Amino acid sequence: MGYRGLGYRLYERRLEAYLAGKGKIPRHVGVILDGNRRWARSAGHTDVSKGHRKGADKIFELIEWCKETDVEVVTLWLLSTDNLGRKDEELGPLLAIIEDTVNGLADEGWHVNPVGALDLLPDHTAYVLKYAAEATVNNPGLIVNVAVGYGGRREIADAVRSLLIEHASKGTTIEELAESIDVEQIAEHLYTAGQPDPDLVIRTSGEQRLGGFLLWQSTHSEFYFCDAYWPAFRKVDFLRALRSYSERNRRFGA
Repeated sequence: MGYRGLGYRLYERRLEAYLAGKGKIPRHVGVILDGNRRWARSAGHTDVSKGHRKGADKIFELIEWCKETDVEVVTLWLLSTDNLGRKDEELGPLLAIIEDTVNGLADEGWHVNPVGALDLLPDHTAYVLKYAAEATVNNPGLIVNVAVGYGGRREIADAVRSLLIEHASKGTTIEELAESIDVEQIAEHLYTAGQPDPDLVIRTSGEQRLGGFLLWQSTHSEFYFCDAYWPAFRKVDFLRALRSYSERNRRFGA
């Protein structure tokens, strides 16, 4: 380990000690993994899939960091509904990398929970996600939400659609539902139903927008924007995000 590496390790320990003293760790962390393609180009690669692969490897590091700091749920935005419109020569390799990543998370024993419109995905990708969810549903510990084919507006539309179907099966009329519907009922039909809303949302690559990520759930979330491209995201960057969160006075809209 060189001097720079040693310096980072000492800094990590300082941050870890600070967080341990604060005792204020987010239960649920959402991460917008942005910057894979730009990292690849900045590294001199003409094949942007190298950035996606490097970013996928980083996910496994992040999961360990979440476990070490006692985060209970992490949601990873891997592919948006808009991304499904990318050119075939990029989308195909990206989907293969996502499938490998999901299989790897399941093999390592994490509780994998797909978050997204699986019906929009190619059959094999949807199968991999469903199989990982079924195989790990009873695994204890950290829940890893993998948002694939995810869009915040689509999620809310799907939740309302599911709610309408449920009530239609019970014979509830539209008029009766209109009088009784509330936010809790809709929340029960979200992809993340039963989970705590994200306390902290991290976005990498310097972009300072949500882009539709967890629109409903992030009403009271704290946001942290990091300049590093996702493949270059380090543990110190993660710990800085947690430190920033711990220093904020959360008022939940009050």
